[in-house]
Amino acid sequence: MAQPLAAQLPSDPAVAMPPVVSQAGGRQVFTPADFARFAPRNALDMLRQVPGFTIREAKEERGLGQASENVLLNGQRVPSKSGGAVAELQKIPATGVERIEIVDAATLDIAGLSGQVANIVAKSRKGGGQFNWWPEFRARFTDPLFTRGDISYSGQAGRLEYAIGVNNPGNRSGAGGGTRILDPQGVPFEFRHDIWHTHSDEPKFSARLTLDGTGSSLANLNLAVTPRWYDYWETGERVRPGGVDQHRDVHQERDGYTYEIGGDYAFDLGPGRLKLIGLRKFEHEPLVTTAITRFADSSPATGDRVSRDGRYGEWIGRAEYGWRMAGGDWQVSAEGAFNRLDSVTRIFLLDADEDFVEIPFPAGTGRVQEDRYEMLVTHGRPLSRALTLQAVLGAEYSKLGSASGIGSLTRNFIRPKGSLSLAWQPNEDLDVSLRIRRRVWQLDFYDFLASANLIEGQVNAGNIDLVPPQSWELEVEATRKLGRWGTTKLRLYGNRIDDIVDIVPIGVDGESPGNVHKAVQHGVEWKSTFLFDTIGWKGAKLDTLVQFQRSRLDDPLTGARRRINKDLVRMIDLTLRHDVPNSSWAWGGNLNHGHYSLTYRLTEFGLLEEGPVWLNLFIEHKNVFGFTVRARAANLLNARSRWDRIVYTGRRTGPVDYIEDRNRMIGPIFDFSVRGNF
Repeated sequence: MAQPLAAQLPSDPAVAMPPVVSQAGGRQVFTPADFARFAPRNALDMLRQVPGFTIREAKEERGLGQASENVLLNGQRVPSKSGGAVAELQKIPATGVERIEIVDAATLDIAGLSGQVANIVAKSRKGGGQFNWWPEFRARFTDPLFTRGDISYSGQAGRLEYAIGVNNPGNRSGAGGGTRILDPQGVPFEFRHDIWHTHSDEPKFSARLTLDGTGSSLANLNLAVTPRWYDYWETGERVRPGGVDQHRDVHQERDGYTYEIGGDYAFDLGPGRLKLIGLRKFEHEPLVTTAITRFADSSPATGDRVSRDGRYGEWIGRAEYGWRMAGGDWQVSAEGAFNRLDSVTRIFLLDADEDFVEIPFPAGTGRVQEDRYEMLVTHGRPLSRALTLQAVLGAEYSKLGSASGIGSLTRNFIRPKGSLSLAWQPNEDLDVSLRIRRRVWQLDFYDFLASANLIEGQVNAGNIDLVPPQSWELEVEATRKLGRWGTTKLRLYGNRIDDIVDIVPIGVDGESPGNVHKAVQHGVEWKSTFLFDTIGWKGAKLDTLVQFQRSRLDDPLTGARRRINKDLVRMIDLTLRHDVPNSSWAWGGNLNHGHYSLTYRLTEFGLLEEGPVWLNLFIEHKNVFGFTVRARAANLLNARSRWDRIVYTGRRTGPVDYIEDRNRMIGPIFDFSVRGNF
């Protein structure tokens, strides 16, 4: 995507000459000149245009442990759980990027990475800022969104580099339409018309400070605070021929905040280098949902209210020591992570006077905590001029405790962890990598406690017996440069997951997230960038992503083999961009189709999707009084929100209660953005 196309004139800013990407030790190196025709404003804009590269953002892994984000900043991981390196790239102006290196993960001394990794090398820079304002307007059901955007400022003062910013990914969404409720024979007995919309704003205030200390020392400090405001409104009319019509109102409010303080300090020690890392994260997540139903015959209204006050904290301390010995790189890392959730859930019912009266719900209140200690040894070395090895071996010890109104339980676990990666580059145009990994997953602590979803009418009983899933993961990835035609990458993968979390029986008639013995998941992903200069279409490129995936597990209720809940089945994504030669104009579009497997609970199953196909078109001018202005029209093929489900009177082994056929309109979406520097 970053490989510029053949220019008509070397001085044409819209279409630069194709770069001769330098190769150094198996690294592909891109310079700012390679991205000139895209008029990037920051480092993230550049990285998104690297041909064939897929950005994998940081996942919610256990502690800081093995890396999941395939982006580095100046050769280092960003020790953060609130966006990582990708979030920091938005604060680095394009003028502050020296180069982008694409390297195979097996050649690095960073455990957990696989395939291609991007290292953004940022240089010291004078103070400067950038902004992006991105309002959105929808034709149906929602209010305009004016608060989405970001602004940042970065610079250097002596040995201190700094970057501060505010980023709000605000959202306004909604849909409306009809739902048919059918009896087991397929005869409709209720017709619904519902409209819902949301308001969501999460402005993240962040700062990153880097101090190039005396001698070999280097220190980083990351600060982030994110207040949250979220509101959901739903109104519905329910018509029952031969029965009593109803009107239903639902309101959900989820306000709260998150803060994170993290940093690291690195210095040379003996034959190697020591890095000390610390992180503190806290989330306050209050949630209140109210649903009230009124009847056309003046019967007393019925209603429910569920409130949950959750407070989640995480403390992490980590040390890494790396050195070179016997022709290879070595690293020993030790980490302690301590997680705790305190949550109180209360349930209320509407009485005849339309006052909410609390009823006992002890299973929804409790504490979940885990103390975890991990040690890993990483070794990387070249086996030949074309072949590189990285091996990671270690284990973790954890103490997991949970307590609620239904009981308490404490357990201890010792689990092996690690990976083996090989990178093979037989020539400059082909890069092949192989990785085998043993991974321990992070649990959602809220799954231990009972909960109720009033919007969809679902209740979880809580499960204090949950254990973290583990998986064996195999991945093979091959990247091939096609010269002036672009780049193509093929990834094959397979996972065996032990103790995967699914909905399992609890007691006589309850259900809740719980562990299923094992599941298998495998698939293929093909990602390419095709450049059209060769056929005479100057400045045009097509990015493609095609992915197919299969999975299976034994249903915890019936024992029948089925797919994992809500698992990806197929994904097709096509993005066309044309930077018009000898101009500042660009235009293009995106076509996306995603299909997922059924969702199973013990009392129902169904398919919840939005689609089937999304089409977006945009037009962009890269110099409007020095700003980049883009206008976009989305959902031009009328993708809709669908939910087809079958609900049983008890569990799925019994008779059907009703069938729900939901079909809601989303409508066209329009937005524009204004981006600039100051």
